[in-house]
Amino acid sequence: MSSAATETARLKLTGVTKQYPGCLANDDVSLTIMPGEIHALLGENGAGKSTLVKFIYGVVKADKGMMEWNGQQVDVVDPNAARQLGIGMVFQHFSLFDSLTVAENIALGISKELAGPGLEERIEKISEDYGLPLDPHRHVHSLSVGERQRIEIVRCLLQEPKLLIMDEPTSVLTPQEAERLFVTLRRLSAEGVSILYISHKLDEIKALCHAATIMRGGRVTGECIPAEETAKSMAEMMIGTNLKAPERHDDVTLGDVRLKISSLNVPTDDQFGVSLEDISFDVRAGEILGVAGIAGNGQTELMDALSGEALASNNESIWIEGEAVGLTGPGGRRQLGVGFVPEERLGHGAVPDMTLWENAFLSGMKRMNLMSNGFMKIKETVDYAESVIKQFTVKTPDSSHAANSLSGGNLQKFIMGREIMQSPTVMIALQPTWGVDAGAAAFIHQELINLANNGAAVLVISQDLDELFAISTRIAVIAEGRMSVAKNVSDLTVEQIGLMMGGTHDLPDDPHAQPHVEGGVSHVS
Repeated sequence: MSSAATETARLKLTGVTKQYPGCLANDDVSLTIMPGEIHALLGENGAGKSTLVKFIYGVVKADKGMMEWNGQQVDVVDPNAARQLGIGMVFQHFSLFDSLTVAENIALGISKELAGPGLEERIEKISEDYGLPLDPHRHVHSLSVGERQRIEIVRCLLQEPKLLIMDEPTSVLTPQEAERLFVTLRRLSAEGVSILYISHKLDEIKALCHAATIMRGGRVTGECIPAEETAKSMAEMMIGTNLKAPERHDDVTLGDVRLKISSLNVPTDDQFGVSLEDISFDVRAGEILGVAGIAGNGQTELMDALSGEALASNNESIWIEGEAVGLTGPGGRRQLGVGFVPEERLGHGAVPDMTLWENAFLSGMKRMNLMSNGFMKIKETVDYAESVIKQFTVKTPDSSHAANSLSGGNLQKFIMGREIMQSPTVMIALQPTWGVDAGAAAFIHQELINLANNGAAVLVISQDLDELFAISTRIAVIAEGRMSVAKNVSDLTVEQIGLMMGGTHDLPDDPHAQPHVEGGVSHVS
Protein backbone atom coordinates (compact mmCIF):
# COMPACT_ATOMS: atom_id res chain seq x y z
CA MET A 1 0.00 0.00 0.00
CA SER A 2 1.33 3.40 -0.93
CA SER A 3 0.86 6.33 1.40
CA ALA A 4 2.52 8.90 -0.82
CA ALA A 5 1.18 12.41 -0.37
CA THR A 6 0.56 12.68 -4.13
CA GLU A 7 -1.71 9.64 -4.24
CA THR A 8 -5.40 10.37 -4.83
CA ALA A 9 -7.73 9.19 -2.07
CA ARG A 10 -10.10 6.37 -2.98
CA LEU A 11 -12.82 7.90 -0.77
CA LYS A 12 -12.91 11.34 0.84
CA LEU A 13 -15.76 12.68 2.96
CA THR A 14 -15.84 16.33 3.96
CA GLY A 15 -18.22 17.93 6.48
CA VAL A 16 -20.88 15.20 6.42
CA THR A 17 -23.79 16.17 8.67
CA LYS A 18 -27.02 14.24 9.25
CA GLN A 19 -29.74 15.34 11.68
CA TYR A 20 -32.58 13.13 12.86
CA PRO A 21 -35.37 14.39 15.15
CA GLY A 22 -33.70 14.86 18.53
CA CYS A 23 -30.40 13.39 17.36
CA LEU A 24 -27.41 14.81 15.48
CA ALA A 25 -26.14 11.49 14.10
CA ASN A 26 -23.22 12.92 12.09
CA ASP A 27 -21.72 16.30 12.92
CA ASP A 28 -19.25 17.69 10.35
CA VAL A 29 -17.59 14.31 9.76
CA SER A 30 -14.55 14.03 7.48
CA LEU A 31 -12.85 10.78 6.51
CA THR A 32 -10.19 9.76 3.99
CA ILE A 33 -9.43 6.23 2.79
CA MET A 34 -6.51 5.53 0.45
CA PRO A 35 -6.29 2.79 -2.22
CA GLY A 36 -5.41 -0.56 -0.66
CA GLU A 37 -5.90 0.74 2.88
CA ILE A 38 -7.72 -1.29 5.52
CA HIS A 39 -9.29 1.53 7.53
CA ALA A 40 -11.09 0.91 10.83
CA LEU A 41 -14.10 2.98 11.90
CA LEU A 42 -14.30 2.87 15.69
CA GLY A 43 -16.86 4.21 18.13
CA GLU A 44 -19.40 3.36 20.79
CA ASN A 45 -22.96 2.43 19.91
CA GLY A 46 -24.68 5.62 18.88
CA ALA A 47 -21.39 7.26 17.84
CA GLY A 48 -22.64 7.74 14.26
CA LYS A 49 -20.80 4.92 12.45
CA SER A 50 -23.89 3.29 10.95
CA THR A 51 -25.27 6.58 9.64
CA LEU A 52 -21.96 7.44 8.02
CA VAL A 53 -21.66 4.04 6.35
CA LYS A 54 -25.25 4.25 5.10
CA PHE A 55 -24.40 7.62 3.54
CA ILE A 56 -21.39 6.13 1.73
CA TYR A 57 -23.49 3.21 0.46
CA GLY A 58 -26.39 5.41 -0.63
CA VAL A 59 -28.91 4.23 1.96
CA VAL A 60 -29.35 7.67 3.57
CA LYS A 61 -28.83 11.20 2.25
CA ALA A 62 -26.82 13.66 4.32
CA ASP A 63 -28.14 17.15 5.13
CA LYS A 64 -24.82 18.60 4.03
CA GLY A 65 -21.31 17.51 3.20
CA MET A 66 -19.38 16.23 0.20
CA MET A 67 -18.21 12.83 -0.99
CA GLU A 68 -15.32 12.43 -3.42
CA TRP A 69 -14.50 9.19 -5.23
CA ASN A 70 -11.05 8.93 -6.79
CA GLY A 71 -10.78 12.72 -6.68
CA GLN A 72 -14.18 13.40 -8.28
CA GLN A 73 -17.20 14.71 -6.39
CA VAL A 74 -20.09 12.23 -6.54
CA ASP A 75 -23.68 11.98 -5.36
CA VAL A 76 -24.52 8.41 -4.38
CA VAL A 77 -28.30 8.35 -4.53
CA ASP A 78 -28.86 4.65 -3.73
CA PRO A 79 -26.99 1.35 -3.20
CA ASN A 80 -27.15 0.57 -6.91
CA ALA A 81 -25.26 3.80 -7.65
CA ALA A 82 -22.74 2.86 -4.97
CA ARG A 83 -22.19 -0.56 -6.53
CA GLN A 84 -21.74 1.01 -9.98
CA LEU A 85 -18.96 3.19 -8.54
CA GLY A 86 -17.28 0.13 -7.08
CA ILE A 87 -18.52 0.22 -3.47
CA GLY A 88 -19.55 -3.11 -1.95
CA MET A 89 -20.90 -3.79 1.52
CA VAL A 90 -21.07 -6.94 3.63
CA PHE A 91 -23.71 -6.34 6.31
CA GLN A 92 -23.56 -7.78 9.81
CA HIS A 93 -26.92 -9.48 9.27
CA PHE A 94 -26.96 -11.52 6.07
CA SER A 95 -29.62 -11.06 3.39
CA LEU A 96 -30.00 -14.66 2.24
CA PHE A 97 -32.88 -17.01 1.43
CA ASP A 98 -32.38 -20.36 3.14
CA SER A 99 -34.39 -22.34 0.57
CA LEU A 100 -32.35 -21.08 -2.40
CA THR A 101 -28.93 -22.21 -3.61
CA VAL A 102 -25.72 -20.21 -3.27
CA ALA A 103 -25.85 -19.21 -6.94
CA GLU A 104 -29.52 -18.20 -6.74
CA ASN A 105 -28.87 -16.00 -3.72
CA ILE A 106 -25.91 -14.33 -5.40
CA ALA A 107 -27.89 -13.75 -8.61
CA LEU A 108 -30.56 -11.84 -6.67
CA GLY A 109 -28.05 -9.26 -5.46
CA ILE A 110 -26.14 -8.44 -8.64
CA SER A 111 -26.89 -6.94 -12.04
CA LYS A 112 -28.64 -8.95 -14.76
CA GLU A 113 -25.45 -8.91 -16.82
CA LEU A 114 -23.38 -10.49 -14.03
CA ALA A 115 -26.17 -12.94 -13.18
CA GLY A 116 -26.23 -14.34 -16.71
CA PRO A 117 -24.78 -17.57 -18.11
CA GLY A 118 -21.60 -18.84 -16.49
CA LEU A 119 -22.40 -17.45 -13.02
CA GLU A 120 -21.72 -20.78 -11.29
CA GLU A 121 -18.28 -21.02 -12.92
CA ARG A 122 -17.42 -17.45 -11.92
CA ILE A 123 -18.52 -18.14 -8.32
CA GLU A 124 -16.29 -21.22 -8.19
CA LYS A 125 -13.32 -19.34 -9.65
CA ILE A 126 -13.55 -16.32 -7.33
CA SER A 127 -14.22 -18.43 -4.25
CA GLU A 128 -11.21 -20.60 -5.09
CA ASP A 129 -8.94 -17.65 -5.94
CA TYR A 130 -9.64 -15.90 -2.65
CA GLY A 131 -9.71 -18.92 -0.35
CA LEU A 132 -13.46 -18.74 0.20
CA PRO A 133 -14.60 -22.21 -0.94
CA LEU A 134 -18.26 -22.35 -1.99
CA ASP A 135 -20.37 -24.85 -3.88
CA PRO A 136 -22.78 -22.75 -6.00
CA HIS A 137 -25.30 -25.60 -6.03
CA ARG A 138 -25.58 -26.00 -2.23
CA HIS A 139 -28.73 -24.74 -0.54
CA VAL A 140 -28.08 -22.01 2.02
CA HIS A 141 -29.89 -23.82 4.85
CA SER A 142 -27.22 -26.54 4.71
CA LEU A 143 -24.33 -24.09 5.19
CA SER A 144 -22.55 -22.96 8.35
CA VAL A 145 -22.66 -19.31 9.34
CA GLY A 146 -19.09 -18.87 8.15
CA GLU A 147 -20.00 -20.29 4.74
CA ARG A 148 -22.99 -17.97 4.52
CA GLN A 149 -20.73 -15.00 5.11
CA ARG A 150 -18.60 -16.18 2.19
CA ILE A 151 -21.66 -15.84 -0.05
CA GLU A 152 -21.98 -12.16 0.85
CA ILE A 153 -18.27 -11.56 0.26
CA VAL A 154 -18.17 -13.46 -3.05
CA ARG A 155 -21.26 -11.56 -4.22
CA CYS A 156 -19.33 -8.34 -3.60
CA LEU A 157 -16.15 -9.64 -5.25
CA LEU A 158 -18.05 -10.60 -8.42
CA GLN A 159 -18.72 -6.88 -8.85
CA GLU A 160 -14.99 -6.10 -8.63
CA PRO A 161 -15.29 -3.53 -5.82
CA LYS A 162 -12.73 -0.82 -5.19
CA LEU A 163 -14.04 -0.21 -1.67
CA LEU A 164 -15.41 -3.00 0.52
CA ILE A 165 -17.34 -2.03 3.66
CA MET A 166 -17.47 -4.74 6.33
CA ASP A 167 -19.73 -4.41 9.39
CA GLU A 168 -18.73 -6.65 12.34
CA PRO A 169 -17.55 -9.39 9.94
CA THR A 170 -16.14 -11.78 12.56
CA SER A 171 -19.01 -11.67 15.05
CA VAL A 172 -20.32 -15.04 13.81
CA LEU A 173 -16.99 -16.76 13.08
CA THR A 174 -14.74 -19.14 14.97
CA PRO A 175 -11.16 -17.89 15.56
CA GLN A 176 -9.99 -20.19 12.75
CA GLU A 177 -12.61 -18.85 10.31
CA ALA A 178 -11.74 -15.28 11.27
CA GLU A 179 -8.07 -15.89 10.52
CA ARG A 180 -8.97 -17.25 7.08
CA LEU A 181 -11.05 -14.12 6.46
CA PHE A 182 -8.08 -11.92 7.39
CA VAL A 183 -5.93 -13.71 4.80
CA THR A 184 -8.53 -12.84 2.16
CA LEU A 185 -8.78 -9.21 3.27
CA ARG A 186 -5.00 -8.78 3.25
CA ARG A 187 -4.88 -10.15 -0.30
CA LEU A 188 -7.61 -7.75 -1.43
CA SER A 189 -5.68 -4.90 0.16
CA ALA A 190 -2.52 -5.95 -1.65
CA GLU A 191 -4.48 -5.83 -4.90
CA GLY A 192 -5.48 -2.22 -4.23
CA VAL A 193 -8.97 -2.75 -2.81
CA SER A 194 -9.75 -0.35 0.05
CA ILE A 195 -11.58 -1.79 3.05
CA LEU A 196 -13.64 0.14 5.60
CA TYR A 197 -13.73 -2.17 8.61
CA ILE A 198 -16.19 -1.78 11.50
CA SER A 199 -15.66 -3.98 14.55
CA HIS A 200 -15.79 -3.87 18.34
CA LYS A 201 -13.00 -6.48 18.50
CA LEU A 202 -10.06 -4.19 19.03
CA ASP A 203 -7.39 -6.89 19.01
CA GLU A 204 -8.29 -7.77 15.44
CA ILE A 205 -8.34 -4.08 14.50
CA LYS A 206 -4.79 -3.83 15.81
CA ALA A 207 -3.67 -6.89 13.86
CA LEU A 208 -5.44 -6.09 10.58
CA CYS A 209 -5.98 -2.37 10.00
CA HIS A 210 -3.54 0.22 8.67
CA ALA A 211 -5.40 3.25 10.05
CA ALA A 212 -8.39 4.05 12.24
CA THR A 213 -10.84 6.91 12.63
CA ILE A 214 -12.53 7.27 16.03
CA MET A 215 -16.04 8.71 16.39
CA ARG A 216 -17.84 9.81 19.52
CA GLY A 217 -21.19 11.57 19.75
CA GLY A 218 -21.48 11.90 15.98
CA ARG A 219 -18.11 13.63 15.55
CA VAL A 220 -14.64 12.47 14.59
CA THR A 221 -12.61 12.73 17.79
CA GLY A 222 -9.32 11.24 16.66
CA GLU A 223 -7.28 9.10 14.35
CA CYS A 224 -4.60 6.51 15.06
CA ILE A 225 -2.45 3.75 13.62
CA PRO A 226 -3.81 0.60 15.34
CA ALA A 227 -0.48 -1.24 15.23
CA GLU A 228 0.96 1.49 17.47
CA GLU A 229 -1.88 1.27 20.00
CA THR A 230 -3.23 -1.28 22.45
CA ALA A 231 -6.80 -2.53 22.56
CA LYS A 232 -7.19 -0.66 25.86
CA SER A 233 -5.90 2.64 24.48
CA MET A 234 -8.23 2.44 21.47
CA ALA A 235 -11.19 1.62 23.71
CA GLU A 236 -10.38 4.65 25.85
CA MET A 237 -10.27 6.85 22.71
CA MET A 238 -13.74 5.55 21.85
CA ILE A 239 -15.34 6.17 25.24
CA GLY A 240 -13.35 9.29 26.15
CA THR A 241 -12.32 8.02 29.57
CA ASN A 242 -10.26 5.30 31.20
CA LEU A 243 -11.57 1.80 30.59
CA LYS A 244 -11.85 -0.26 33.74
CA ALA A 245 -11.43 -4.02 33.29
CA PRO A 246 -14.02 -6.23 35.02
CA GLU A 247 -12.96 -7.19 38.52
CA ARG A 248 -13.30 -10.88 39.26
CA HIS A 249 -13.03 -12.55 42.64
CA ASP A 250 -11.63 -16.01 41.93
CA ASP A 251 -11.82 -17.00 45.59
CA VAL A 252 -15.64 -16.95 45.66
CA THR A 253 -17.01 -20.04 47.40
CA LEU A 254 -19.57 -21.77 45.21
CA GLY A 255 -22.90 -22.59 46.78
CA ASP A 256 -25.74 -24.96 45.98
CA VAL A 257 -26.83 -25.88 42.46
CA ARG A 258 -29.45 -23.35 41.39
CA LEU A 259 -29.92 -24.40 37.77
CA LYS A 260 -29.72 -28.05 36.76
CA ILE A 261 -30.30 -29.46 33.27
CA SER A 262 -30.63 -33.24 33.06
CA SER A 263 -30.78 -35.13 29.73
CA LEU A 264 -32.65 -32.31 28.00
CA ASN A 265 -34.00 -33.24 24.57
CA VAL A 266 -35.96 -30.70 22.54
CA PRO A 267 -36.84 -31.65 18.93
CA THR A 268 -37.42 -28.76 16.53
CA ASP A 269 -40.26 -28.42 14.02
CA ASP A 270 -38.31 -25.77 12.10
CA GLN A 271 -36.61 -27.30 9.04
CA PHE A 272 -33.73 -24.86 9.63
CA GLY A 273 -33.70 -25.23 13.41
CA VAL A 274 -31.49 -27.42 15.60
CA SER A 275 -32.77 -30.15 17.91
CA LEU A 276 -31.24 -30.29 21.38
CA GLU A 277 -29.90 -33.75 22.25
CA ASP A 278 -29.11 -35.11 25.71
CA ILE A 279 -27.90 -31.83 27.23
CA SER A 280 -26.85 -31.96 30.88
CA PHE A 281 -25.12 -29.36 33.05
CA ASP A 282 -25.56 -27.43 36.26
CA VAL A 283 -24.78 -23.93 37.48
CA ARG A 284 -24.03 -23.25 41.13
CA ALA A 285 -24.54 -20.14 43.21
CA GLY A 286 -21.55 -17.84 42.75
CA GLU A 287 -20.37 -19.03 39.33
CA ILE A 288 -20.70 -17.98 35.70
CA LEU A 289 -20.99 -20.83 33.22
CA GLY A 290 -20.13 -19.74 29.68
CA VAL A 291 -21.53 -21.58 26.66
CA ALA A 292 -19.56 -21.00 23.45
CA GLY A 293 -20.63 -21.90 19.94
CA ILE A 294 -21.07 -20.71 16.37
CA ALA A 295 -24.50 -19.20 15.66
CA GLY A 296 -27.07 -21.74 14.52
CA ASN A 297 -25.86 -24.65 16.64
CA GLY A 298 -28.74 -24.69 19.11
CA GLN A 299 -28.15 -21.54 21.16
CA THR A 300 -31.57 -20.07 20.40
CA GLU A 301 -33.28 -23.39 21.05
CA LEU A 302 -31.42 -23.74 24.35
CA MET A 303 -32.46 -20.25 25.42
CA ASP A 304 -36.09 -20.98 24.50
CA ALA A 305 -35.99 -24.21 26.54
CA LEU A 306 -34.42 -22.52 29.56
CA SER A 307 -36.82 -19.56 29.48
CA GLY A 308 -39.89 -21.79 29.12
CA GLU A 309 -40.86 -20.45 25.71
CA ALA A 310 -40.32 -24.01 24.43
CA LEU A 311 -41.30 -26.68 26.95
CA ALA A 312 -39.20 -29.77 27.54
CA SER A 313 -40.52 -33.27 26.90
CA ASN A 314 -40.54 -34.03 30.63
CA ASN A 315 -40.69 -31.99 33.80
CA GLU A 316 -37.47 -33.37 35.30
CA SER A 317 -35.26 -32.09 32.43
CA ILE A 318 -34.92 -28.62 34.00
CA TRP A 319 -34.57 -27.81 37.71
CA ILE A 320 -34.55 -24.33 39.22
CA GLU A 321 -33.82 -23.95 42.94
CA GLY A 322 -34.55 -27.66 43.40
CA GLU A 323 -37.91 -27.53 41.67
CA ALA A 324 -38.65 -29.39 38.43
CA VAL A 325 -39.85 -26.87 35.83
CA GLY A 326 -39.43 -28.56 32.44
CA LEU A 327 -43.16 -28.12 31.77
CA THR A 328 -43.45 -24.68 33.42
CA GLY A 329 -43.73 -21.53 31.30
CA PRO A 330 -41.73 -18.27 31.54
CA GLY A 331 -43.95 -16.68 34.19
CA GLY A 332 -43.55 -19.57 36.62
CA ARG A 333 -39.79 -19.61 36.13
CA ARG A 334 -39.55 -15.87 36.74
CA GLN A 335 -41.43 -16.34 40.02
CA LEU A 336 -38.71 -18.78 41.07
CA GLY A 337 -36.15 -16.02 40.59
CA VAL A 338 -34.90 -16.38 37.01
CA GLY A 339 -33.92 -13.38 34.88
CA PHE A 340 -33.67 -13.63 31.08
CA VAL A 341 -31.79 -11.53 28.52
CA PRO A 342 -32.61 -12.75 24.98
CA GLU A 343 -30.41 -12.20 21.93
CA GLU A 344 -32.90 -10.14 19.93
CA ARG A 345 -33.30 -6.78 21.66
CA LEU A 346 -36.20 -5.39 19.65
CA GLY A 347 -39.20 -7.65 19.38
CA HIS A 348 -38.05 -10.19 21.96
CA GLY A 349 -36.26 -8.34 24.74
CA ALA A 350 -38.42 -5.25 24.28
CA VAL A 351 -41.55 -4.24 22.38
CA PRO A 352 -40.24 -1.61 19.92
CA ASP A 353 -43.12 0.89 20.05
CA MET A 354 -43.76 0.63 23.79
CA THR A 355 -42.17 3.09 26.19
CA LEU A 356 -39.30 2.03 28.39
CA TRP A 357 -41.47 2.05 31.50
CA GLU A 358 -44.04 -0.17 29.78
CA ASN A 359 -41.27 -2.55 28.78
CA ALA A 360 -39.98 -2.55 32.35
CA PHE A 361 -43.44 -3.59 33.53
CA LEU A 362 -43.61 -6.59 31.18
CA SER A 363 -40.88 -8.57 32.94
CA GLY A 364 -40.97 -6.97 36.39
CA MET A 365 -44.68 -6.86 37.17
CA LYS A 366 -44.59 -9.72 39.68
CA ARG A 367 -41.12 -9.64 41.22
CA MET A 368 -41.20 -5.83 41.51
CA ASN A 369 -44.84 -5.81 42.72
CA LEU A 370 -46.05 -3.51 39.93
CA MET A 371 -49.69 -4.66 39.93
CA SER A 372 -52.58 -4.15 42.34
CA ASN A 373 -55.91 -5.96 41.88
CA GLY A 374 -55.18 -6.48 38.20
CA PHE A 375 -54.17 -2.85 37.54
CA MET A 376 -50.75 -1.41 36.76
CA LYS A 377 -49.07 0.69 39.44
CA ILE A 378 -47.96 3.33 36.96
CA LYS A 379 -46.00 5.55 39.34
CA GLU A 380 -44.07 2.61 40.80
CA THR A 381 -43.40 1.25 37.30
CA VAL A 382 -42.10 4.61 36.06
CA ASP A 383 -39.91 4.92 39.17
CA TYR A 384 -38.54 1.43 38.54
CA ALA A 385 -37.74 2.23 34.88
CA GLU A 386 -36.13 5.55 35.81
CA SER A 387 -33.96 3.83 38.41
CA VAL A 388 -32.77 1.36 35.72
CA ILE A 389 -31.93 4.28 33.42
CA LYS A 390 -29.99 6.07 36.15
CA GLN A 391 -28.12 3.11 37.63
CA PHE A 392 -27.16 1.63 34.26
CA THR A 393 -26.38 4.99 32.59
CA VAL A 394 -28.84 4.47 29.73
CA LYS A 395 -28.66 7.39 27.30
CA THR A 396 -32.27 8.52 26.90
CA PRO A 397 -34.16 11.62 28.08
CA ASP A 398 -36.55 9.58 30.23
CA SER A 399 -38.59 6.39 30.45
CA SER A 400 -41.44 7.79 28.33
CA HIS A 401 -39.38 7.27 25.18
CA ALA A 402 -40.02 4.20 23.03
CA ALA A 403 -37.61 1.28 23.10
CA ASN A 404 -36.85 1.69 19.39
CA SER A 405 -35.60 5.25 19.99
CA LEU A 406 -32.50 3.94 21.81
CA SER A 407 -29.25 2.82 20.19
CA GLY A 408 -28.61 -0.92 20.35
CA GLY A 409 -26.06 -0.60 23.13
CA ASN A 410 -28.27 1.58 25.30
CA LEU A 411 -31.30 -0.67 24.83
CA GLN A 412 -29.11 -3.64 25.81
CA LYS A 413 -28.06 -1.85 29.00
CA PHE A 414 -31.71 -1.11 29.78
CA ILE A 415 -32.79 -4.73 29.27
CA MET A 416 -29.85 -6.01 31.30
CA GLY A 417 -30.53 -3.48 34.07
CA ARG A 418 -34.24 -4.29 34.11
CA GLU A 419 -33.40 -7.94 34.85
CA ILE A 420 -30.56 -7.33 37.31
CA MET A 421 -32.62 -4.91 39.42
CA GLN A 422 -35.09 -7.74 40.03
CA SER A 423 -32.29 -9.48 42.03
CA PRO A 424 -32.49 -12.81 40.18
CA THR A 425 -31.05 -15.92 41.81
CA VAL A 426 -30.52 -17.37 38.31
CA MET A 427 -29.58 -15.19 35.32
CA ILE A 428 -29.58 -16.55 31.76
CA ALA A 429 -28.24 -14.27 29.01
CA LEU A 430 -27.86 -14.97 25.29
CA GLN A 431 -25.30 -12.72 23.56
CA PRO A 432 -25.36 -10.13 26.39
CA THR A 433 -22.99 -7.71 24.61
CA TRP A 434 -23.93 -8.38 20.96
CA GLY A 435 -22.99 -5.28 18.95
CA VAL A 436 -22.19 -3.35 22.13
CA ASP A 437 -19.18 -1.01 22.37
CA ALA A 438 -16.23 -1.59 24.68
CA GLY A 439 -17.43 0.70 27.47
CA ALA A 440 -20.94 -0.76 27.62
CA ALA A 441 -19.58 -4.31 27.33
CA ALA A 442 -17.21 -3.78 30.26
CA PHE A 443 -20.10 -2.40 32.31
CA ILE A 444 -22.36 -5.38 31.49
CA HIS A 445 -19.55 -7.83 32.23
CA GLN A 446 -19.00 -6.27 35.65
CA GLU A 447 -22.71 -6.43 36.47
CA LEU A 448 -22.82 -10.15 35.59
CA ILE A 449 -19.75 -10.78 37.75
CA ASN A 450 -21.35 -8.81 40.60
CA LEU A 451 -24.48 -10.95 40.31
CA ALA A 452 -22.43 -14.11 40.66
CA ASN A 453 -20.39 -12.65 43.52
CA ASN A 454 -23.66 -11.95 45.31
CA GLY A 455 -24.73 -15.58 45.04
CA ALA A 456 -26.61 -15.83 41.75
CA ALA A 457 -26.03 -18.65 39.27
CA VAL A 458 -25.23 -17.03 35.91
CA LEU A 459 -25.37 -18.70 32.49
CA VAL A 460 -23.96 -16.73 29.54
CA ILE A 461 -24.40 -18.09 26.00
CA SER A 462 -22.10 -16.20 23.64
CA GLN A 463 -20.12 -16.41 20.40
CA ASP A 464 -17.53 -13.96 21.79
CA LEU A 465 -14.70 -16.03 23.22
CA ASP A 466 -12.93 -12.99 24.69
CA GLU A 467 -16.11 -12.28 26.62
CA LEU A 468 -16.42 -15.83 27.94
CA PHE A 469 -12.79 -16.04 29.01
CA ALA A 470 -13.08 -12.66 30.75
CA ILE A 471 -16.07 -13.49 32.94
CA SER A 472 -16.65 -17.26 33.09
CA THR A 473 -15.78 -19.71 35.84
CA ARG A 474 -16.27 -22.67 33.50
CA ILE A 475 -16.90 -22.94 29.74
CA ALA A 476 -18.77 -25.53 27.69
CA VAL A 477 -19.35 -25.63 23.94
CA ILE A 478 -22.60 -26.26 22.07
CA ALA A 479 -22.31 -27.71 18.55
CA GLU A 480 -25.08 -29.24 16.45
CA GLY A 481 -27.44 -29.29 19.42
CA ARG A 482 -25.05 -31.17 21.72
CA MET A 483 -23.09 -29.72 24.61
CA SER A 484 -19.60 -30.61 25.78
CA VAL A 485 -18.62 -31.16 29.40
CA ALA A 486 -17.86 -27.81 31.05
CA LYS A 487 -14.23 -27.22 32.04
CA ASN A 488 -12.55 -24.62 34.22
CA VAL A 489 -11.37 -21.61 32.23
CA SER A 490 -7.80 -22.22 33.40
CA ASP A 491 -7.85 -25.63 31.68
CA LEU A 492 -8.87 -24.28 28.25
CA THR A 493 -7.39 -22.22 25.41
CA VAL A 494 -9.06 -20.12 22.72
CA GLU A 495 -7.70 -22.55 20.11
CA GLN A 496 -9.32 -25.52 21.85
CA ILE A 497 -12.67 -23.79 22.13
CA GLY A 498 -12.45 -22.78 18.46
CA LEU A 499 -11.95 -26.40 17.44
CA MET A 500 -14.86 -27.53 19.58
CA MET A 501 -17.07 -24.83 18.09
CA GLY A 502 -16.21 -26.32 14.70
CA GLY A 503 -17.40 -29.77 15.79
CA THR A 504 -14.27 -31.41 17.31
CA HIS A 505 -15.23 -32.97 20.64
CA ASP A 506 -12.34 -35.31 21.50
CA LEU A 507 -10.06 -32.69 23.04
CA PRO A 508 -7.33 -33.84 25.43
CA ASP A 509 -6.88 -32.65 28.98
CA ASP A 510 -3.69 -30.84 27.91
CA PRO A 511 -4.84 -27.37 26.80
CA HIS A 512 -1.58 -26.83 24.91
CA ALA A 513 -1.88 -29.89 22.64
CA GLN A 514 -1.74 -28.95 18.96
CA PRO A 515 -4.43 -29.93 16.44
CA HIS A 516 -3.62 -31.75 13.24
CA VAL A 517 -5.80 -32.36 10.22
CA GLU A 518 -6.57 -35.62 8.46
CA GLY A 519 -8.89 -35.68 5.50
CA GLY A 520 -10.26 -32.25 6.31
CA VAL A 521 -11.21 -33.17 9.90
CA SER A 522 -9.45 -31.54 12.85
CA HIS A 523 -7.94 -33.73 15.54
CA VAL A 524 -5.78 -33.06 18.55
CA SER A 525 -2.68 -35.02 19.47
